[in-house]
Amino acid sequence: QAQLVELGGGLVQAGGSLRLSCVDSGRTFSEHTVGWFRQPQGKEREFVAHIRWTGNDGTYYRDSVKGRFTISRDDRKNEVHLQMDDLKPEDTAVYYCAATVPKARGTPSRARDFPYWGQGTQVTVSS
Repeated sequence: QAQLVELGGGLVQAGGSLRLSCVDSGRTFSEHTVGWFRQPQGKEREFVAHIRWTGNDGTYYRDSVKGRFTISRDDRKNEVHLQMDDLKPEDTAVYYCAATVPKARGTPSRARDFPYWGQGTQVTVSS
């Protein structure tokens, strides 16, 4: 069964960068809105960014990551990336990749808008 897999987490110092990748063998990402969420320890899961499918093109970010994080999609490799620059200790969390149903409308940012999820990857930013 197709599933999303997150790659690229790790430990980085504040001010550093990490690039997360989301891969899926069963879905064509250009037909789905793909989002990144994160869950800091002991806190609720929160939306980070999404990139919409090609017929509803665009990206959307939570305010605290605007200008630091960039979401992109590589249609040739069927991957979605989250480039995270100028990382801060408050970015520490488990990061999840998620996908909507095909050709979803609007600008989804709630976890319940995304029925498909990966297992998550830990990102730790040390001060």
